[in-house]
Amino acid sequence: MSRVTKPASTSGDLDVGWHAGWPSPKHDPAPEIQVHAYDERTVILRQNMSVHFEAPFLFLLLGADRALLLDTGATEAAEHFPLRRVVDSLLADRIRHRPDYALVVAHTHGHGDHVAGDPQFVDRPNTTIVGRELADVVGFFGLRDWPAVTGEFDLGDRLIDVIPGPGHQAAAVVFHDRDTGLLFTGDTFYPGRLYVEDWPAFAATVDRLTEFCARRSVSGILGCHIEMTTTPGVDYPRGTTHQPAEPPLAMTVDQLGDLRRAVAEIDGRPGVHRFDDFIIHNRGGE
Repeated sequence: MSRVTKPASTSGDLDVGWHAGWPSPKHDPAPEIQVHAYDERTVILRQNMSVHFEAPFLFLLLGADRALLLDTGATEAAEHFPLRRVVDSLLADRIRHRPDYALVVAHTHGHGDHVAGDPQFVDRPNTTIVGRELADVVGFFGLRDWPAVTGEFDLGDRLIDVIPGPGHQAAAVVFHDRDTGLLFTGDTFYPGRLYVEDWPAFAATVDRLTEFCARRSVSGILGCHIEMTTTPGVDYPRGTTHQPAEPPLAMTVDQLGDLRRAVAEIDGRPGVHRFDDFIIHNRGGE
C-alpha cells in the first residue's frame, strides 16, 4: 500500500500545516484551537495537542438556515478550550444578517474526546445538541432500520448524508457533504489507530462506506485524528503531545479500499494489525 502525500480533495483548500503540539506543552505559543477555512462554508478546527494529546479535528459546515458542528473536542473547560467563542466568531456574520440562524451540535460518535465541549453550548440561543446515545442519534436524524439505511440532513441549500457507522462505537455515524464531496469518518477511518469494539459491525460499516463511495462523489475522507508518522506502518505512541512528522489528515477512496482489503485479511482475528496508512486494533474477542 503506497502512502498518499497530497490532499485528496481539490475543490477546497487542504494545503495546511497542522499544528502538532510543542516539545514543551506549557510553552506552546499556538492558540488552543487551529482554524482553517476549507472554503467559505466549510471550516476545519483542530484542538491543540498541548491542550489534550488526542488533538481531535472538528468540522463546522454552514448552510443557508443553520450550521452543523461535528464534535466538540476533548476538553470541557472554556478557559482551556474556548470552542464556543471560536464557533460564535465564525458564525457572527451569519447571525448579524439573520438573528435566528441556528446551530446543530452533533457527533461522529460518543467517546469523551469528541463530546467534552458540549456543555459550552447548553445555554447558547438557537442551538440543538444531539445526544450521544444511539436512540438520540437515530431519532434526531430519522435513521430508520439502523444501520441499514442512510439518512439526509438539510442545512438549507446544503444536504448532508448521514451514514450509520457502528463498530468503533455503537452510535457512530459518518457524514457526507454533497456540497464539497467530503466524507467525515470520525474514528472509523483516519491515519492512525482504528480501535474496533464490534468486529462484525465494523466490517459491515467498511462495506457500507465503500459501496457509498462507489455511487457518490467523494472528494476526500477526513477523520478526527492523525496518529501515524510519515514512516509507513509506524504510529506515534498514545499520549504523545508533539508530532513533528505527521502525514496529511485527508485520505482517499483508494485508501478506503485498502481498509476493506485489510478487514478481509484480518477476518476477525483479535489483536493489532499494522498497515502502511493505519493500524487496526481489533478488541473484539480479546
